[in-house]
Amino acid sequence: MRAIVAKLVQAFALAALLAMTTWAHSRVGVLGEAVEGKSFLPRPEFVRSASFGFTSLAADYYWLETVQLVGAATHADPAAFAEQIGQLLDIVTQLDPWVDHPYRFGAVWMIDCERSVRHADDLLRRGIAYHPTDWRDRFYLGFNQFYYLEQNEAAANTLEAATRYPGAPLHLSRLVARLRAGSDGLESAAIFLEELVRRAPDGRARAEYEKALDEVETERRARFLDQARAEYVRLHGKDITSPEDLLAGENPVLRQLPAEPNGWEWTLNERGEIVSTYYGSRYVVHRDPIDEQRRARWRAERESAETRK
Repeated sequence: MRAIVAKLVQAFALAALLAMTTWAHSRVGVLGEAVEGKSFLPRPEFVRSASFGFTSLAADYYWLETVQLVGAATHADPAAFAEQIGQLLDIVTQLDPWVDHPYRFGAVWMIDCERSVRHADDLLRRGIAYHPTDWRDRFYLGFNQFYYLEQNEAAANTLEAATRYPGAPLHLSRLVARLRAGSDGLESAAIFLEELVRRAPDGRARAEYEKALDEVETERRARFLDQARAEYVRLHGKDITSPEDLLAGENPVLRQLPAEPNGWEWTLNERGEIVSTYYGSRYVVHRDPIDEQRRARWRAERESAETRK
């Protein structure tokens, strides 16, 4: 008898929850109002107390709302609704913290401003806490730290941690080395890669890391040529037209150019940088120009806020 009563209570509670969410949806209009730029969403603790124990079901409901919000905003940039997306994901992940994809969903769409990116990072850190051996949350967090927040050292540390977990792709280690080269210097990148070569699980991984070490050595020699180029400009009051100019004149800056590690040559690329003809570019992580403009705007906003304090 008790079992029957318990099931009836559960069924009643479920019906009440469904009625509540249907009523709330019709009254609040989460989806439509969010697309119009205005919405109201309940706090996670309110939803939890009103879910009658069916927190996973409520989390699924709000997760569907999140996906539908992005879909309904296809006529515009879904990232423009980052605040509503963040609110919905807070509800989803606090009702059911063991969910997986929702933690990373925010990192894709919450990129309209620095505040949204930091909110997405908070979600990713929560995901790491509940899924500590999943490399993907750390990857998205490290990407945000590097790409949007310009925190190369923090990004390198986050991504290096991601490389230790099953399934992490080999190229992550090479990305970490590039970030280290930009923040701590080439020596740190080389030390990191040498350790990876030492503990490589197989020949394919070892070859990947050795290739990255070759890139580091090429960059080291290119930076030596940069220093010689600066000396040439100081002495002659003009820039070089090719690396061979560093050998020209009665008192050349260099007696010979350093060997290109792969047996190729040195040249100036379309950006005027001294590069190896083997690689054609320098050992840096490249960013999209549009995102560079976005970061510059955020940087100016931070500096303006600091000035007003």
